[in-house]
Amino acid sequence: MINPRKNFCIYDFLEVLLRRRWYFAVPFLTILLATTAYIVFAPRTYIASTLILVTPQKIPEDFVRSTVTSRIEDRLQTIAQESLSRTRLEQIISELGLYRSEARWLKLEEIVELMRKNTRLEIKGREGYFTISYKGEDPRTVTTVTNRLAAMFIEENLKFREQQAQGTSDFLSIELEAARVKLDEQEQAIAAFKRRHMGELPEQREANLAVLQQTQLLYQRIGESLRAAQDRKLLIRKQLSELEMPSDSGSPGVQAEDLRRQVVQLASRYTEQHPDVIAAKKKLEDMEKGGAASREGNPLFRDLQNQAAAVELEIRRLNDEENKVKSQLNMYRQRIENTPIREQAMASMAREHVNTKESYEKLLKKDQEARQARNLEHHQKGEQFKIVDPARIPEKPHEPDIPKVFSLGILLAFLTGGAAVYVRDSFDRTFHDAEDAEVTLGLKILANVPRLEQGA
Repeated sequence: MINPRKNFCIYDFLEVLLRRRWYFAVPFLTILLATTAYIVFAPRTYIASTLILVTPQKIPEDFVRSTVTSRIEDRLQTIAQESLSRTRLEQIISELGLYRSEARWLKLEEIVELMRKNTRLEIKGREGYFTISYKGEDPRTVTTVTNRLAAMFIEENLKFREQQAQGTSDFLSIELEAARVKLDEQEQAIAAFKRRHMGELPEQREANLAVLQQTQLLYQRIGESLRAAQDRKLLIRKQLSELEMPSDSGSPGVQAEDLRRQVVQLASRYTEQHPDVIAAKKKLEDMEKGGAASREGNPLFRDLQNQAAAVELEIRRLNDEENKVKSQLNMYRQRIENTPIREQAMASMAREHVNTKESYEKLLKKDQEARQARNLEHHQKGEQFKIVDPARIPEKPHEPDIPKVFSLGILLAFLTGGAAVYVRDSFDRTFHDAEDAEVTLGLKILANVPRLEQGA
């Protein structure tokens, strides 16, 4: 191109295109033929998709609450990992005879990875549905594989929900049994504590105080009765002494007293076998027997002796009762003193028992709800996956996209042909009009002889 500053019009472009038509035609036809060959001979790949709807549980949650609380996105990821595991994909590949040609040069692990790449899961949890699609060369095969994957997802979802509900129920059953055992142990400990400290419990404080007051009054009455009996005993003894010791100094009572003093004096000077000691004792014994015989014949003396014996028995009885009542007083005082200690221990045990009982009741309620949720999943009344749009045999290939490829091929052919014409014309140094000559030679063109056609 000699004159790059020349202003071209549409006719100039057409003139250049006609003059360099082979530079345009060859690339154009070459690319167009290559595009056509690619469209004709390129392998077709088809995609089959299925739409699965996430349906909520059929029973209202106000009646039965499900134990599966994870988000649909998280569960789908877990189910996808399980469904697209190597074991599951190998089973599908073997049953449907997939990738037979690839099996000649690829290992089984590589084929499984290739199938994972050809499988696509599009999750739209907020909208409540998701799609599963599979890409392959045979339209019937991709449809079969897609429906098989959808059925596998539905099966895995049911299994996942049932296993989670069963696991929750089993866990709560174990925790409930442990809480029940702990509650029984605490109740047995409280019962044993009450048996061991019976009478010192806080609820028995008022009764102990009432019994203590009554026992104190009884102790006072027994003490008064005992003092009265002891006074009567002294009085009777005084009366008996007066009967034994009359006022006459020459009476046998005085003589007996003299003989007693004489026996004591002799015993201090002589031994027991001394004749004087033996004689004095013999004389005193005979005198006492004679005096006792005279007293026993006195009715007043016998009556006083009977009264003295009765008073002595009463004093013994009152002493025994006093000791018993005193022991009871000490026991009830000790019980009342120990009541605050037992009350503190009982309060601590009661708090633990109340906490354990509340925990047990909560676990019992949760266990019942978990059993209901397990039955809900077992009867397939919970959240489920429902195939809304099953996979159909695709009518046209996904790759290559023939209209798109053909349009791109024509566009590329035009651009390549135009670029070839532009490059070839840029290196052209010939004159094609008077303006080119003026620019190149620097001379003014006075006349322009048009091209003469042959035969003109």
